[in-house]
Amino acid sequence: MLNWDDPLAPLASQQTPPAPATEPAPQAESTQSPHPEANPLLGNRAAVQTEATPLPVAAPLDTKPVNPDDKRVVNGLTDVNQLAPFKYPWAWEYFLNANKNHWTPLDINMAQDVHDYHHKLTLEERHIYENVLSYLTTSDILAMRNIGLAVMEKMSAPELQIYQARQVYEEALHTWTYQHCIETIGLDQGEIYNRYRVVPEINGKIQIANRRLHSILRSDVDLSNRDELENFLMAYLFFAGIFEGVWFYNGFSPIFALQRRGLMKGTAEQLQYIMRDEVLHASFGIRVAKQIMLEENIAPDPQAIREMWDECEAAEDAYAGYILRDPILGYSKDDHMGQFRYVANRRARQIGLSEPYPGAEATLPWLDEQANLRKEKNFFETTVTEYQTGGALNWD
Repeated sequence: MLNWDDPLAPLASQQTPPAPATEPAPQAESTQSPHPEANPLLGNRAAVQTEATPLPVAAPLDTKPVNPDDKRVVNGLTDVNQLAPFKYPWAWEYFLNANKNHWTPLDINMAQDVHDYHHKLTLEERHIYENVLSYLTTSDILAMRNIGLAVMEKMSAPELQIYQARQVYEEALHTWTYQHCIETIGLDQGEIYNRYRVVPEINGKIQIANRRLHSILRSDVDLSNRDELENFLMAYLFFAGIFEGVWFYNGFSPIFALQRRGLMKGTAEQLQYIMRDEVLHASFGIRVAKQIMLEENIAPDPQAIREMWDECEAAEDAYAGYILRDPILGYSKDDHMGQFRYVANRRARQIGLSEPYPGAEATLPWLDEQANLRKEKNFFETTVTEYQTGGALNWD
């Protein structure tokens, strides 16, 4: 079972034994002419150029070995191109474990989902399905840009950057997955993708994310400046703790509610793979934020944290009221918001902050189980061969 407090526990430390020493290979005798002018292909031009243009002098090498104790999450001064020795071996473990969840949306059979959407879902259930996809696809593109443009370049330890490079890929993969579902079901892509711009309840969440992350989407952010560092920390706590840790984690649950009734199971299985990625994303981000607080001796302002929770709860309440304006069997707005507050408390505890909603209880006790997907199907039975992607399905 994945553990939200530490999804990689227990960590198995594996060290690769050093390779045996070998004799240096003998150098091949040079066949290059000692005098450029002796080369018939170059003629006298090479000699003239050699005499006229002095060879560049190589910069002196920094021969001081990298000490892992000198590494820092941000504002580090060690060589960012040298991976080991690690200071943050847990970051490397995140990267290794992320690769164990490798998949693509083409691996999952969506044929039954096409039938379910067109013949089994109610109007209310279609409304939920479409708008959840509309929100998620925009959000994952935003997440991809934030990690790639705002966060990754500011990390000064390569083991952190390497996992975040994988995270950028995974956000792109998630976007492909939503597009694959939209295309396969045969939804109007222009209409679905533009909902985040024209539906206020969806747009509200996107605008909060844009505003809170925009200020760090700059390459010239100076994190040695205390004000800039505090701003970066708040933005990263929002991104890891709320955007990915609560909004994403809770955002899949309406589709999982359909799956629990035997509907849209292909889409739900895809979201289960995405949820496993998001478990690692949020956990990694929170761990990085806590490390920054430790190394830089900095803490978020409690009032700013309280305002962030209140703003995000209000936006989630409006969103839930829109997608669940008519409750469906086994799922309601109250269920959604109750779980939001419960998960928010969990994220706050992970960060080391006080719970924003003391006493909140899980209203969807089955949600954590979705992250523990076990692929126990026969590959040859689940390989997708009996349907075409996109809206042009051939039923003959």
